[in-house]
Amino acid sequence: MSAQVVTRFAPSPTGFLHIGGARTALFNWLYARGRGGKFLLRIEDTDRARSTPEATAAILQGLAWLGLDHDGDVVSQFEGAARHAEVAHQLLAQGKAYKCFATQDEIAAFREQARAEGRSTLYRSPWRDADPATHPDAPHAIRIKAPLTGETVIRDQVQGDVTIRNDQLDDMILLRSDGTPVYMLAVVVDDHDMGVTHVIRGDDHLNNAARQMMIYQAMGWDVPVWAHIPLIHGPDGKKLSKRHGALGAGEYQKMGYPAAGMRNYLARLGWSHGDDEYFTDAQARAWFDLDGIGKSPARFDTRKLENLCGQHIAAADDAALLQELQEFLVATGLPPLSDEKSTLLGTAMYCLKERAKTFPELIEKAHFVLADRPLEPDAKAAKNLDSVSRGILTELTPQLQNASWTRDGLEAVTSAFAEAREIKFGKMAGPLRAALAGRAVTPSVFDMMLVLGREETLARLMDAARYEAAAQDG
Repeated sequence: MSAQVVTRFAPSPTGFLHIGGARTALFNWLYARGRGGKFLLRIEDTDRARSTPEATAAILQGLAWLGLDHDGDVVSQFEGAARHAEVAHQLLAQGKAYKCFATQDEIAAFREQARAEGRSTLYRSPWRDADPATHPDAPHAIRIKAPLTGETVIRDQVQGDVTIRNDQLDDMILLRSDGTPVYMLAVVVDDHDMGVTHVIRGDDHLNNAARQMMIYQAMGWDVPVWAHIPLIHGPDGKKLSKRHGALGAGEYQKMGYPAAGMRNYLARLGWSHGDDEYFTDAQARAWFDLDGIGKSPARFDTRKLENLCGQHIAAADDAALLQELQEFLVATGLPPLSDEKSTLLGTAMYCLKERAKTFPELIEKAHFVLADRPLEPDAKAAKNLDSVSRGILTELTPQLQNASWTRDGLEAVTSAFAEAREIKFGKMAGPLRAALAGRAVTPSVFDMMLVLGREETLARLMDAARYEAAAQDG
């Protein structure tokens, strides 16, 4: 077996990138990247009726959003059909597989009778040891010769040793009667040919491992390290489904969760490193190991996801955050930011990202930057622009014209103004928020003034007075 770790993610392109699949991809990516290994991507597109280019594109887009880069080209399982068939014929030539001429009707009749008699429905083909001279000239499948006695032990890094009696294993079909390879054969051949050393996948594949091991052993190939991870459940403890909400990675991007927060949450979903909840990508790569994966299903918790995403937004580099925000706008079909707005938003990022858990929340906080004059205050903000408040703004505006445009300078002017009129700053804050942002909940009024600059700030204060006065007169 190669000294270099090689993992793979092998989704079927029959729909979006499921959040469970995204976590499987993440675990494989972390394990490989943390060990200087390779992370490969294979699209298991042998089901031609259900596989679509659109689904493949959605999977690739989901992985790109999550930042899970893969090594080498994307492998198509369907394109390897000739190689898969070659291995089946090799096993046939070595006497480790055989031609089975049993028809579907014969197999169905056997199972129906077995059920009626209370016997095992495990099909044992009468063609397993038949003399080739007796073979008819008819369509046939190729089956592997399963061991009839003893046990198969799956040495799993998550589940521990799992023992299966060999008399419970059937002679699995390798090639169908039309010559097409089955999925179980294709997976093993692809994993071997791609040099995969560690197979990290959902525990719904655990029983497949015993059947796939038959092929590895018959071919004399190294068996990979198995790690079958528990599935993700909803808050009610049942398998994650549409009734629990969003299922696709793309949906979470469109809901505005930052990719770093999603990676952190998915890594923590079923894996732990002590009591650490928040961690960086670098820490995740350094810490991730298979022995930290639990055996029990993890429960998806949106509140924990939002909490971690909020921490990642707060800690993010401003330029990187701005870039991801632009990508969010594209993903949701919203118009992109102009260069002017983008620059202004980058300047404002320091006062926007502390309490935002998603990009829609960040955009709402950034309304004062993104909106154009004259601002239309929402209902709550409008309540802060009564006649008394408008009078305050009218009087304050000239005082600010000559202020030093620094936080200390602005605070000094507004404090002196409030003290001279014997009012508390809180009485001024509401009207200022309404005038500068058209909202009742905003960043600090001083942060908004500093970001907007003297000219825009004064213009907005005057707009608010004129707008409300005109509305009153009307």
